[in-house]
Amino acid sequence: MEIRIPLIGESVFEALVAKWHKSEGSFVQKDELICEIETDKIALDLYAEAAGCLTITVLAETTLPVGSVIGRITEGMIAVSVQETATTITSTAAIGLKDAPTSPVVRQVLREQGLEAEQVVGSGPGGRILKNDLCGVVVPDSVVSELVVTSESVLVKSEESPVYQAPQVAAFQRTVDGEKRIKISSLRKGEAERLLLANQQTAVLTTFNEVDLGALQALRDNYKQTGDPIGLLPFFVRAVVEAVDAYPAVNARIDGDDIVYHHSKHLGIAISSENGLMVPVLRDAEQLRLRDIDKAVAGFVEKISTNQLTIADQEGGTFNISNGGTYGSMLSTPLIIPPQIGVLGMHAIMDRPVAWNGQVVIRPMMYLALSYDHHLVDGREAVGFLKLIKEQLENTAWLAGLN
Repeated sequence: MEIRIPLIGESVFEALVAKWHKSEGSFVQKDELICEIETDKIALDLYAEAAGCLTITVLAETTLPVGSVIGRITEGMIAVSVQETATTITSTAAIGLKDAPTSPVVRQVLREQGLEAEQVVGSGPGGRILKNDLCGVVVPDSVVSELVVTSESVLVKSEESPVYQAPQVAAFQRTVDGEKRIKISSLRKGEAERLLLANQQTAVLTTFNEVDLGALQALRDNYKQTGDPIGLLPFFVRAVVEAVDAYPAVNARIDGDDIVYHHSKHLGIAISSENGLMVPVLRDAEQLRLRDIDKAVAGFVEKISTNQLTIADQEGGTFNISNGGTYGSMLSTPLIIPPQIGVLGMHAIMDRPVAWNGQVVIRPMMYLALSYDHHLVDGREAVGFLKLIKEQLENTAWLAGLN
C-alpha cells in the first residue's frame, strides 16, 4: 500500500514531509501515526491505513507535489492467536541459524527488538539475515508472555520486499560560527507571506476602546459556582454578531469593483500553535449558543494540538477575532487576513483605577482594538462597531439574556 501526500485543498499544490514518527523497516499497526506533513496553511498527521512493514521513500524535510508517494506499507501481515504465535516463534527459532551472517544495521535492530539471530529466518545467501527479514519479525519470548496476559493478536512477517530504504533524519539544522539555523516551516512561511500581502494591499487603521468586564466576570463566576464554567470568548462572539448586524460593512469584503455583504457571520478565531498561527472558522456564529461556541473553540484547540485541523476548517471566514490577552498582551494592533476587512483584538484583563459613578475604583478592564480596511470601512463605522461591543459587554441585562 502506497503512502501518498493527500489532496488537502483546492489551493494546496505541495506539502513538506516534516517528520517521520516511525523508522524505516518498522512494523506499524492500522491507524497508527506514521508521518507529519506541512503545507503553507496546516500541519497534518498521516495514519497507517493498514498494518504492515513501513518503507520510507522520501526523507524528512522534502517538499513534494500533492499526490506524491512518500512511502509504502507492505501488507500481507495476518493476525494470529497467542498460541499460534508461540508456535511460529518456536518453529522459527529451530530453523534460524545461531551464527547467521548479519550486517551492523541488522545487529542493531536485533538488539533493539530483543531478538537473537536464531529467532529470524535469513533470506540472504547462506542464511544471511537482511533488514527486510526484520519487518514484522517474530516476537521474542518476553512479548509472548505479555500477549498471554493481554490476549491481544500479533502480526506475522510479510514476504514482500521494500523497494527502497531511506534513513530516518531529524529536522534540517546546522550550526555555523556559534549560530544554529533551522529551516523555516512551510506553515510559518505561508503565514508570513499572507500577512505581508495583507499589509501591502490594505489601508489598515486601528481604533481602540476599553471595556469594563466586571459584570461579565460576575456572571462567569456564577456559572463556575454552579459547576458549569464557561469561557470568555463566547460572550465576545455574541457581541460581535450583534455589532455586525448594526455595521454590516465590517463583515463584508471587496471583490474587484464590487462590495460583497455576507448574510452569515463566519467568525475566524485566531489560535496560536507550535507550528504557527491557525484561524479556524466558527460558521454561522449567529446561530450558536454560548455553550456551542465554547465547545467548538475547545474542539479547534484539540484539532490543532493533534494536527487534525483541515483547510476546510479555516475557509470562508468573514471576520476574525484574536485574543492576545491569553499570553498577557495588554495592547496590540492585530493584522487583517484577506479577504476579511476587519479583526477584533482582545487583550489581558487588568485591574486598573477608573472613574466609575463619580468615584475612582479598581475595575477589571480590557483594551479592545479593531483593525479595519479603510477601503471599505470608515472611521465612524469602526468606532461605532467597537463602541457597541463595549456597551453590550458592560450591559448586565444583555449578558443575562444570553443562552
